[in-house]
Amino acid sequence: MATWNSRGLRGSTLEDLINRTNERYEELNLALIQKIPTPITPVQIDKEHRHITLAYFDKISTVDYIGAVQGIPVCFDAKECSADTFPLQNVHEHQIHFMEKFERQGGISFLLIYYSARNILYYMRYAEIRRFWDRAQEGGRKSFRMEELSEAYFLSLKNNCFVPYLDYIQKDLDGRD
Repeated sequence: MATWNSRGLRGSTLEDLINRTNERYEELNLALIQKIPTPITPVQIDKEHRHITLAYFDKISTVDYIGAVQGIPVCFDAKECSADTFPLQNVHEHQIHFMEKFERQGGISFLLIYYSARNILYYMRYAEIRRFWDRAQEGGRKSFRMEELSEAYFLSLKNNCFVPYLDYIQKDLDGRD
């Protein structure tokens, strides 16, 4: 199983690493992926420090990232988990429905899951998350364990900061043929 650098994220978040990766992919003309901001309405603002102290979500969001890789539509969400068991409550029903519709339109949907206790990153294909989701909806486990995951989709950081998810999109595509 591939692991991240032993020093861990050292204060960087998964989102920061993905954003830097997306910038690099854009510079190399490999992909154009944008972070989708979650729409909020500020309720309370600290005018002295110029930041929002209380807000509510305007509407449910879809996924964290959306764009295109060499002409292929791509959407994905980044999730973090501190245990070896990932609770499906971390994925919302509207996200599953959005990813399903996205796939039906010929796109690729996936999750990037960071297991922080182990410093491991996993590329979860839509079909895989859907299988776990359906199992839970049918009365089964409301989570999945690391040992249920495919060894082939664990990622390692490149140069300690680059999340090579394009390699796994290719692997995902190759597995669909």
